[in-house]
Amino acid sequence: MHSLMGYVDRWSVRAGARIAFHVSSAADAPYDLRFVRHLCADPNPDGPGYRERVMPTDLDGIRSGRFHAAHPGSHAIVDALALPESGEAIELALSLWPTLPGSGRQVLVAIDAPGLALCLELAPHGGAALVAGDARIEIAVPMLPRRWYRLHARIDAAAGTLALSQEPCAPVATIADSGRMRSRAALPRLTGMARVSLAAALDDQGLATAHYDGKLEAPEIRAEAGGVIAAWDLSIGIATQRAVDTGPQAAHARLVNLPTRAMTGSTWTGEVHDWKAAPDQYSAIHFHRDDMGDCGWPEAFALDVPADWPSGFYAAHLRNGSGEDYIPFFVRPAVEAPTADVAFLVPTFSYQVYSNHVRPGRGAEIRDRALAWGALVETPDMNRQFGLSTYNFHADGSGVAIASMRRPQLDTRPRQISLMDPAPGGSGTGRICCDSYVVDWLDRVGVGHDIVTDHDLHAEGVAALAPYRVLICAQHPEYHSRRMLEALEAFLARGGRLIYLGGNGFYWRAEPSIDAPHALEVRRAEGGIRVWGTDPGESWHQFGGGYGGLWRRIGKPAHRLVGNGFSAQGRHLGFPYAFTPAIADPRVRFMTEGIEEAARDGAIFGDSGVMGGGAAGFELDSADPRHGTPPNALVVAKGVVIHEDFCWVNEDMLVHRHPRRREDWSCADMTFFETPAGGAVFSVGSMTYVGALPPGGYANTCARLTTNVLRRFLDPRPFGQP
Repeated sequence: MHSLMGYVDRWSVRAGARIAFHVSSAADAPYDLRFVRHLCADPNPDGPGYRERVMPTDLDGIRSGRFHAAHPGSHAIVDALALPESGEAIELALSLWPTLPGSGRQVLVAIDAPGLALCLELAPHGGAALVAGDARIEIAVPMLPRRWYRLHARIDAAAGTLALSQEPCAPVATIADSGRMRSRAALPRLTGMARVSLAAALDDQGLATAHYDGKLEAPEIRAEAGGVIAAWDLSIGIATQRAVDTGPQAAHARLVNLPTRAMTGSTWTGEVHDWKAAPDQYSAIHFHRDDMGDCGWPEAFALDVPADWPSGFYAAHLRNGSGEDYIPFFVRPAVEAPTADVAFLVPTFSYQVYSNHVRPGRGAEIRDRALAWGALVETPDMNRQFGLSTYNFHADGSGVAIASMRRPQLDTRPRQISLMDPAPGGSGTGRICCDSYVVDWLDRVGVGHDIVTDHDLHAEGVAALAPYRVLICAQHPEYHSRRMLEALEAFLARGGRLIYLGGNGFYWRAEPSIDAPHALEVRRAEGGIRVWGTDPGESWHQFGGGYGGLWRRIGKPAHRLVGNGFSAQGRHLGFPYAFTPAIADPRVRFMTEGIEEAARDGAIFGDSGVMGGGAAGFELDSADPRHGTPPNALVVAKGVVIHEDFCWVNEDMLVHRHPRRREDWSCADMTFFETPAGGAVFSVGSMTYVGALPPGGYANTCARLTTNVLRRFLDPRPFGQP
């Protein structure tokens, strides 16, 4: 387990405002704190050169440490529920769809009343069990995974009896999975104020144990004579972190650790796929033992960001004898402060969706290189207590749909190696580290810029971009909300200029929660390169209620926005581009200023780099008029990749043959077009392109071409004039 780590309460902060940090230090060890601004976060000694600037603050120096554990596992809690004063018989009922029956004790409903703890649960063998104090009964036959059952339990203290039934909703011939049990026991009366939990039990410290994996539906507690005590209708408030009690006490349960909602229930017919059209068919919540929401650690310190700090990439650097961490955050200009003409849109949606991607063995694989380079050594596979990425599966085999930022995101750090780059001298960087090449390039060419994050863009819409003439999109801006895409469209519609320096961009929908703004949801519907797909009927987001999946299938293809779209994927290898005849078009003469000899039809460039060894690689975007590439778009260069490890995206495939020539889809199409409002778009279409900017001290053809584009985009003269 990582001995020193932390997280921030939000991704970005304006200069002059406050941002809070939450830290855990093993054994309560003190640690040294300082703040740095990153210009280049790549630790590779043979790379462009790690560059940080120390930013002194009053918080600097030795700080006392406190250890805080992480407690994964989703569940629901009702702090107080009044049981009948009469102590009459109590009945429990619910439907469930267990995903890991037989994998240990799993509590479905726990009632902690004065003098008696009552649990309806799955026994270790997979059958239902009812536990009341020292008394216990259970059904001998296990439930089948991923099938609906109805459980009913009755506790009658006056008669001294326990009763339990387990019935499949759709019996299977030759399978014995139903049962009834009844037993006598001396029991105290169930009365007074009780604490109730769903999908887990709570210990004396209030920590959850015995987590349940699977769906729960319609849990209710009744009194034999008095009727409903509590009945949680899980089809109400699907977008929220509250389970609504329709009973007389309105004992609503708070959800912990972001379980998945908008899940089909036992009554789903298959006729409706949007939960908003028939919420009664979506009255289930899927709980997981490895869900992780807000770690809930107390604030360790808060920084009042000095008003004169420039906008940029920052980190709180923590260090002691046992560990080290860089907690990243981004600073925007102070309110009403002057702004630059250029904004760099940092893809924090993509950072968060990928964060804590557990890749078994990755920590051991990179350890020696990380130590040699002075890089961070901790990885998610070494720290599973912080939950998973949406690129992982839960323990029960379901895909992870929700990712939180209020936890240490150990693979989303500066000074970090993401993978063992196969290219000689390759850095193997990702996310913050490779996006810092853009910051480094801008600093070296002397172009001031401000930072805007995805979260800022979602919160503020196009207003976040209003001060800027040029917007630069990063190496891998894959995930966007509808509000973000509409803001980008509005930015271009008013004449903005957009430079897209990545690949696999504007691909998936991701939506944040209003109740839990630290959470992002992804539903991997229909096609797309993906590690898991949504189950039937579960493709609509619980957050926002929109249809999930690829933006191309939702009517906003990347081609229409930036001229190209994801078409091929392979290993982390980079290859060169070649200029096309379009580079000689007078419309793009500005691109070749000072590099006329290098920028000729057929000339090769981008054949080196610190990401895979070349400018065109890993994930590639190509132009395609069928999907919205504007008819005035010029493809000025192509990075064609013919390699056995590179294959098409599955959404392009209707039969076993690709509808286009390989050279037209297994390529990065460098695309330019003007917009009607006098703006323009330049897109490179490759995830390794930014790694080809640093060679030669940012003086190579890729860097010079990109600088030429930036200079022209900064020029207020409108594009597309006769």
